[in-house]
Formats: sequence, structure tokens, C-alpha cells
Amino acid sequence: MDEPIPHWPGKLLDLGDQVVHVRTTPEGPVEKAVYVHGLAGSATNWTDLMDELRDEAQGYALDLPGAGYSPEPPGGDYSITAYAGAVTALIERVGGPVHLLGNSMGGAVSVRVAATRPDLVRTLTLVSPAMPDLLPRYGPARVMMSAAPRLGEWAVARLRALPPERRVRATMAMCYADTGRVHPGRLQDAVAEVCRRDELPYAGPALVGSARALVNEYFRWGEENLWRLAERVTAPTLVVHGRHDRLVHPRMAARAGRAFSDVRLVLLPHAAHVAQMEYPALVARHVRLLMRDGARATASAVAGGDQGDVQNPEGYATVG
Repeated sequence: MDEPIPHWPGKLLDLGDQVVHVRTTPEGPVEKAVYVHGLAGSATNWTDLMDELRDEAQGYALDLPGAGYSPEPPGGDYSITAYAGAVTALIERVGGPVHLLGNSMGGAVSVRVAATRPDLVRTLTLVSPAMPDLLPRYGPARVMMSAAPRLGEWAVARLRALPPERRVRATMAMCYADTGRVHPGRLQDAVAEVCRRDELPYAGPALVGSARALVNEYFRWGEENLWRLAERVTAPTLVVHGRHDRLVHPRMAARAGRAFSDVRLVLLPHAAHVAQMEYPALVARHVRLLMRDGARATASAVAGGDQGDVQNPEGYATVG
């Protein structure tokens, strides 16, 4: 197993109302990409995919407020709307439109950004997005239980009593189809991060607050429902699911196909919940096509010409 690349360097950025930590790939490409992690994740969840796509777009992966190295948000607001505000502010800071990519809860955040600020999003990629599902799998059901009043705080306290490596391995077993694909160096990075987070007074409230925010989205009705927002997304969209996902059921791809107006669906037969970490090169292959098609369509619109429909050479219904 090859030695993994180091995580991209990061720094704190003042976005006005809040400060977030952002990891960035080197300058060079004209196109830009912003990456949004999921519940209990961080910007490092995107390290390998950012490397795969570094020649296509300069990458910016943020730690959502309260996650990773980002401080807690003002007023302790961990709502999906607040997260979307942070992502929007980052895109405005780096200069949009960008290629926006989100995984799990980060996918829900990215849908809200793409629907409410279409001017900032050139393409949208969603990897196992945590969209509302009335028949949630075992993992989301546990999240719902943890989000209950007082129960969430109790669960976090019990969790912190377990050895850090045991917690990390349990999380990876839930998120990967094959934990053998996790490099030992990445495992140790994750354990060190858990130990660091254990010392932060806001780490527990951030986890509980994020879980509650995600559960709230499952029960939101009306125009602000995430599926209704998906119908408003105009950016070309790629939705990637793993067949072995224990957290988001692959059947949700069918609903995504009906909701998004311009969508490509990919089902990876050997992946689970974090395909961008488990199979970064394969995910990058599909994202790269989306990015190039999106940039070509934008150039055509600016020039006022018509290059015709871009044909997809690989097919996007199901791939492996």
C-alpha cells in the first residue's frame, strides 16, 4: 500500500460573521472547487480527491463551524442553514462560481447553497448526500436517537469514555465497505484528531448540534424541504452512491433522478458511504467529466454559441 499524501495545509479565514479553517491545494487552475464534509467529519475527508482533481480546479475544503480546526459558530448555531451560510461566504471570498462538492451532511448543505445561490455554483457533486428519507437505515436511526433532548449529551459522554482508536475503527467500519483500504497512516491521523478534539470544550455540543440539525431537515416541510430545494437547483449535478452504504440507502438515487433537473447518477458497486475516500480516483473520473462539461457549457453561454449536447461517453446509470 502506497504511502498516503499529507493533508493539504490550512489556515483560518475570517468570513465576517465567523472564522473557519480552510485547507487549500496550490494555485494554478482557473476553475475552483469547494468541498464540504459530513457529520463528525472534517476537511481532511477530501484530501485524496482534492489531489486527484488539483489539475482541474484549485480546491478549498473547509472545516464546518465547530468541526476540525474551525471554532464554534456564533451563538452555537449548527443548523444546515447556518452551515450553508458559511459555505456561501467562503465561495464569495474565493470568487465564484465554483464546483461544489458535498458528502453526507455536506451534501445537504451543498444542495441548499446551490438552490439559494445558483450564481455561485457551476456544478454540484453529491456523494451519498443525507437527503430526507422516511425509511432511514440503521446509522441515521442512531443519529435520530442521539439528537433527542439529553440523550445526545449522554451518548457523547459515553462515547468519549471509549478508547480513541476503538471509536475511529467503529466509524470506519460504518463508513467503508472495506476497511482494508484505509492506510495505517490515515488511521493514526484519525486517532490523533479524535484525541485533539476530546480536549475541546465545544466538540461534544458541536456533534450533538449537527446531528439535531440534520434530523430537523428530515422533518422540514414546504418550500424549504431539501427535496423541494433540489428541484430548484440549476447547476449540472452528479450524485454518487455506494452500493454498500450503511448510512444512506442507494435507493435515494432514484428520487434524486426525479428531483434534480440536470443530473447524472453513479452507483459504485464496491463502495460505501465515503466513496471519495475509499475510491478517490474512480470518483474523480466522474467529477472531472462533470467539471469539464460544466466549464464548456459556461463558455458556450458566454460566447452566445451553441456547441450542442455534450455526450457522456461512459453512461451514468450504474458503473463499477
